[in-house]
Amino acid sequence: MSARTLRRETLLVLALSLGASAVSALISFVGSLTASGALADQAARLNTSRAPDRPWLDLAWQLFGIATALVPVALVAHLLMREGVGGLRGLGFDRSRPGFDLSRGAVLAAAIGGCGLALYLAALQAGFNLTVVPESLPHVWWRIPVLIASAVQNAVVEEVIVVGYLLRRLGQLGFSPWTVLAASSVLRGSYHLYQGVGGLLGNMAMGVVFVLLYRRWGRVGPLVAAHALIDVVAFTGYALLAGRVGWLPTS
Repeated sequence: MSARTLRRETLLVLALSLGASAVSALISFVGSLTASGALADQAARLNTSRAPDRPWLDLAWQLFGIATALVPVALVAHLLMREGVGGLRGLGFDRSRPGFDLSRGAVLAAAIGGCGLALYLAALQAGFNLTVVPESLPHVWWRIPVLIASAVQNAVVEEVIVVGYLLRRLGQLGFSPWTVLAASSVLRGSYHLYQGVGGLLGNMAMGVVFVLLYRRWGRVGPLVAAHALIDVVAFTGYALLAGRVGWLPTS
């Protein structure tokens, strides 16, 4: 494909997924900055109820949101398959090396998760971050399964698109490795800006680490595993511990 076609394709994929999320996060952050009260007194809410007091309708909305968020990943798989690289297998997202992906993902999650929590608490204390509320779903039977599914969806979308796909396309367009690394990490940080400056910087740092490890391993599988584990612990941990421990901020 020509460079013009590759650029157009990349922009369209981002406009349908994380690029749009980055613009939304910027607008949200500007709204938080211009609102009355400090950032720490405001809340960034994830996994919220779509139909309070109507649990079956709420479940339908939750599953619909998770499924539609994965459509850009299906589009990327189609584009890569058409290119002749085996779809997502060409990015190292398959079942060929489950032990490798899970073991390295678990170690990476432990390292990144602990540092991320410390950075979030520090940024919140300094007034640079909103209070992140990972979930506010009703206490019904599907609460934990939906939180786990949401965590996996986040991991698949972000790692496939912002690491595997974006690095491939920018490399094909002739950008230098350092420029590609910067673009991927800045994009990752930007769509977390709704959380505040801490969310921006922390995820940019995570983006640098993930890009370097992807180049070393040649697979997004471990990154998906790590990201999914981090979000599962964050979402379900908040659901189980909020209001029960003093160190966990709630709003």
